[in-house]
Amino acid sequence: MTEPGRLAVRKTYKLYIGGAFPRSESGRSYVVTSSKGDFLANAARASRKDARDAVVAARKAFPGWSGATAYNRGQILYRVAEMLEGRRAQFAAEVADADGVSVKRAGELVDAAVDRLVWYAGWSDKIGVVRGAANPVAGPYFNLSTPEPTGVVAVVAPPEGPLLGLISVIAPVIVTGNTCVVVASERAPLPAITLGEVLATSDLPGGVVNLLTGRAAELAPWLASHMDVNAIDLTGCDEDLAVACERDAAENLKRVLRPAGKTDWLADPGLERMTAFLETKTVWHPIGI
Repeated sequence: MTEPGRLAVRKTYKLYIGGAFPRSESGRSYVVTSSKGDFLANAARASRKDARDAVVAARKAFPGWSGATAYNRGQILYRVAEMLEGRRAQFAAEVADADGVSVKRAGELVDAAVDRLVWYAGWSDKIGVVRGAANPVAGPYFNLSTPEPTGVVAVVAPPEGPLLGLISVIAPVIVTGNTCVVVASERAPLPAITLGEVLATSDLPGGVVNLLTGRAAELAPWLASHMDVNAIDLTGCDEDLAVACERDAAENLKRVLRPAGKTDWLADPGLERMTAFLETKTVWHPIGI
């Protein structure tokens, strides 16, 4: 509530690229409304130049992030959960506006997003053991398989679940050592940019997560065809856009995670979203040397 005689300081929603908050290079924006049609904000409308800048930032951050210990990545995700919990009221208000639910229900969804981060943080130093193996071979060799991050992952966030859905597609990508460029929900982008503020003040290195707001139909094809993107998650795409992006992704043999229809983001997430963006490396080593 603004005091009488005082002008409110309105929040400017920008992009989140490389740990900074630039405006779209095109200068474009679009109106974001609540579920009731009330004006909420003008969000930046990212361009393909912004998408390219985000890919550059993600690629630059990849060696350091993938080279960090799994335990350290888990600690950082837990720190993000701590900070998100500290801004619970703000996120609850944004989710309530976006989804037209009560503040109480929105708070429960924020709690679920925090819990989801903690859950993935706990998997950081366990997924390698679960998915790796010591393989039996006929010979005097050790044969070991271990999962490794695939690289830069583009993610089209789901239109529903503007916070819980967003966390559910970002956390499994980064906990395994990948970096990502995320196209936030076009309908409800505000929780995504507020999440960017949390990430910027946590221990997460700049460039590990890059958040773009705007039109998925405009940004996703450019990310799908970008030769320095190693994988793409098409969860937030409709069928026609997903097919077009798959076709573009084939040009450099990207890993593609197709949309699976309407998803219950409150359900047990399983391991599929982590393993989708891991590659298995197998090493042979002579015994006794």
